[in-house]
Amino acid sequence: MNSDVQLPTEPTRNWLFNLWRAAGCSEHEARLTADHLLGANLAGHDSHGVGMVLPYARSLQANELQLNQKISVVTDTGTLLVVDGNRGIGQSMAYQTMNLAIERAREHGVVIVGLKNSHHIGRVGHWAEQAIAANLASIHFTNVVSRAIVAPHGGRQSRFGTNPLTVGLPRRDGPPILLDFASSAVAVGKIRVAYNRKGPAPAGTLIDHEGNPTTNPAVMYEEPMGALLTAAGHKGYALAMVCDLLGSALFGGTTPQPSRLRPPATYNNMLAIVFDPARFGAGEHFEQEANSFIEYVQSAARRDANTPIEMPGDSERRYRRERAQSLPVDTGTLQTMDEAARMINTLRGAALPTASSLTAG
Repeated sequence: MNSDVQLPTEPTRNWLFNLWRAAGCSEHEARLTADHLLGANLAGHDSHGVGMVLPYARSLQANELQLNQKISVVTDTGTLLVVDGNRGIGQSMAYQTMNLAIERAREHGVVIVGLKNSHHIGRVGHWAEQAIAANLASIHFTNVVSRAIVAPHGGRQSRFGTNPLTVGLPRRDGPPILLDFASSAVAVGKIRVAYNRKGPAPAGTLIDHEGNPTTNPAVMYEEPMGALLTAAGHKGYALAMVCDLLGSALFGGTTPQPSRLRPPATYNNMLAIVFDPARFGAGEHFEQEANSFIEYVQSAARRDANTPIEMPGDSERRYRRERAQSLPVDTGTLQTMDEAARMINTLRGAALPTASSLTAG
């Protein structure tokens, strides 16, 4: 099994920034992308962090990922918007979309916005946190347009992506509530991390090409291909269907049918409902109820005295404290980061150092 190395946090952020500047991003776009990718690792979501640089570089090389794009407004009724991401880098497209949504939610109290045709937008919880920072609540339904990797409940062939559901609730008297999970048993990036580490995938997450349970992550990357299972059986399957239809098709986005794919790119469509909770006029009541309910829930006797009962969002905050100085990265992921640097150097005539050079210090 591959072991982890420790990458210093801020030098890694700078390496990511320099990578995307060399690729051709504006300074602002490179900063957004670097902060987002590093932020995913800091929050404990390694599946959406620095390990994504090679897939993005491959998409750029194939002329699928488009840099320095602006969202285009397709539909605008004031409180209902559809915007096109123009295949732009998702860390910028989703940021622009959420900025527009925040502006409209402050004006009208609520807005529903559909973002279509964006390159991979990364960790969706990041966009809920953008709303939370503006004291707004949000609900996000997101689909994935790439090679199908998740089997429908009862099936043994892949038909859709990991399609996450995300909810952010700001709080005045405590840390916000942040729900962010894939409709698959785990995010595929977690299987990628297991594959890079040459270790097992979590039990109950994968089936092989014959539909048999397996913990071998290679079934997602080597022939014959297997599939991810949905979370909670038929419930995760139903949620994934809703994310593809409500979170994409309803406002002009595509579903991951073979004829719609543009390999090696990964595209996302997202429906975001952003609203101002203060408009309900029950702010004091909410804070009192939230505090008392959280206290009641966490008063439950624990199955393991050493394992706390956490609220949604607590694990991200814990990881950020633990990783403030350095990030654990498996050697397989580190190699893909090095390959991405070499690819950008060849593509753009740059002279970026490898990510491995960060470990020398």
